[in-house]
Amino acid sequence: MLDSFFSHPDFWKLFSIPFIAGAVGWITNWAAVQMTFYPLEFIGIRPIFGWQGIIPSKVEKMAGIVVEKTLQKLGSLDEFFREMEPEKIAAHLTKSIQARMEEYVDEVMTERNSVLWENLPLVVRRRVYSRARRAIPAVMDNVVEDISRNLDSLVDMKHMIVSRMREDKALMVQMFKEVGEPEFRFVTNSGFYFGFLFGLIQVPVFIFVPGNWVLPLFGFIVGIATNWLALNVIFRPLNPVRVGPFRFQGLFLKRQKDVAESFAKLTTEELVTLRNIMYQVVNGPRGDRTKALIKRHLKPLLSGGVVRTAAQLTVGPGGYADLKRAVEDKAVDLAVEPFEDDNFNRERSSIIERLMCDRMQALSSVEFQDLLRPAFQEDEWILILVGGFLGAMAGLAQLIFVFGVA
Repeated sequence: MLDSFFSHPDFWKLFSIPFIAGAVGWITNWAAVQMTFYPLEFIGIRPIFGWQGIIPSKVEKMAGIVVEKTLQKLGSLDEFFREMEPEKIAAHLTKSIQARMEEYVDEVMTERNSVLWENLPLVVRRRVYSRARRAIPAVMDNVVEDISRNLDSLVDMKHMIVSRMREDKALMVQMFKEVGEPEFRFVTNSGFYFGFLFGLIQVPVFIFVPGNWVLPLFGFIVGIATNWLALNVIFRPLNPVRVGPFRFQGLFLKRQKDVAESFAKLTTEELVTLRNIMYQVVNGPRGDRTKALIKRHLKPLLSGGVVRTAAQLTVGPGGYADLKRAVEDKAVDLAVEPFEDDNFNRERSSIIERLMCDRMQALSSVEFQDLLRPAFQEDEWILILVGGFLGAMAGLAQLIFVFGVA
């Protein structure tokens, strides 16, 4: 057989088959990875002619899967918030608001009666500032403590994550790429090796069955098989299997410790952040509950000296109700504004990063694979068929340009 191979008139053309098959495998697997992520928006003519990356096209579903199958198993928002130390959150709120107390009071009072407020003696205005400043710490402590006790009823974690991902598809792509970067690289590079092996099988078949259909058919098989094999090597076997001195397990599953660290860091920096939580607390679908909670804790402030004194000095008894509403609205705005502080956000997030990482490392293999598996499972058959189609086209091109078959 070897003699017939080396003496074959098309020896160099046959010799090239495994290398071309390897190149076809690499290209089809590379295309499969790119089609998983890109483009972020649909390009083409809907609904058939065109493409959008699998992850961006199903970003809401993907985000929901990440929440339901991973994040919710790592802890609740209520627990994460408590780990962020609510007393320090309240202190940060108090410090931020007190630093700009005069500005906030002036803003509210000017809206109601700017001429009267600006013409009040400075000593009187200072009296209002002072009362507000003294009242704020107790109000903030009570508000944050109440939010901490009721966070799960104030914020829907799934809605928070899905909303964030929907607004920024690139973030979802970044998450999957960073978490599974070695696996995606393996999918691409393994295409060459698997393709080369199939090419070695293809050579004797082409010698003994020299039909024009062999190269396109094998190209199709190489395109399908390399994609399928690469995807299965990543996730199979699910649990370690020992064969003699060797130990086998899916590539992604073997990296559980490293993946947990990467996922926890990205999640606590971009998704489960104090800024995002507080924004949802106030502006999310359950924001009315938060506003009612804040107003309840403002009652001593509104009914006591600060607002009543301000009303008597500026708008009179008739404007008291309007002024109370203005203070309530301003208080709701202030519940979010201090959390734009990047340093404070990063400091709070780092606390839950370790908690999330430890719990993720403790997940079972079945639970852990759900973090990356959906990126491949969604429309996986399309990627495999596209690989087959590209492989068949490469085989046809090889037949025409290498072997000169018209």
